[in-house]
Amino acid sequence: MEITAQMVKELREKSGAGMMDCKKALVESDGDMEKAMEVLRQKGISSAEKKMGRIAAEGLIASYINGNKGAMVEVNCETDFVAKNEEFKELTQSLAKGIAEGSANTVEELLATTCPELGKTVEEIIKEKIATIGEKITVRRFVKYEGNLSTYIHNGKIGVMLVSDKADETVGKDVCLHIASSAPEFLSSEDVPQEVRDEEKRIEMGKEDLQSKPEAIREKIVEGRLNKILAQRCLLEQAFVKDPSQTVKAYVEGKLSIIKFDRYVLGEGIEKRCENFADEVMNQIKG
Repeated sequence: MEITAQMVKELREKSGAGMMDCKKALVESDGDMEKAMEVLRQKGISSAEKKMGRIAAEGLIASYINGNKGAMVEVNCETDFVAKNEEFKELTQSLAKGIAEGSANTVEELLATTCPELGKTVEEIIKEKIATIGEKITVRRFVKYEGNLSTYIHNGKIGVMLVSDKADETVGKDVCLHIASSAPEFLSSEDVPQEVRDEEKRIEMGKEDLQSKPEAIREKIVEGRLNKILAQRCLLEQAFVKDPSQTVKAYVEGKLSIIKFDRYVLGEGIEKRCENFADEVMNQIKG
């Protein structure tokens, strides 16, 4: 199969690897993009964390807590200019409050909810804001929790909401800050799905530095590597950002137990249109 420049470019953007490494990986995988990514990972050239396919869209993440009820929501718009607009900020914050205090459990249910003060549905209110602000506005996702809650929002771009068995404002805030910074995917190693374990093991077993070793030795080395990799993805086993000499589990021990958490990154997974500004102006001039 012919390996085109476009294929190399696409793999380079996804992996962060060099051009020649990407080309070699594509040749080795006969042009299969996913297999090429695996080849790069096995050679230690690329990692899942370097994928550049996720380009952030604009908007805000907001949270709201009142007593034992809380919610976190992501609302998207088209430009960062609008995301900084006070009217957009107020809309996002009011949506977070409405979600926490309301009964909607899906975006569809939220949009159909009527606001008693205005006598309009949330969908109608958003459409009015679109007309006023001049950009498309969408409620992308939200979570709502009940219990002992903590939250942290970083510049409207990263949001965290945490549920624990006890109320401790300082510890809860510290853990939220850690989650925002360290991006854990799971609470503990017991929560890692078997398919994730199997996939990571398969990747490690295929790495070049292990191919010449006996099977039994490879298994032991991979087991050690796998435990280390999964520990980095589990909240309780991560080194605590404010004191790397201890884990998060050690930090919270005797203070509270973490039940669950959510971490949002603005625009995660959304493809954002990118255009050359000069070309955009010329297109407008040409009509």
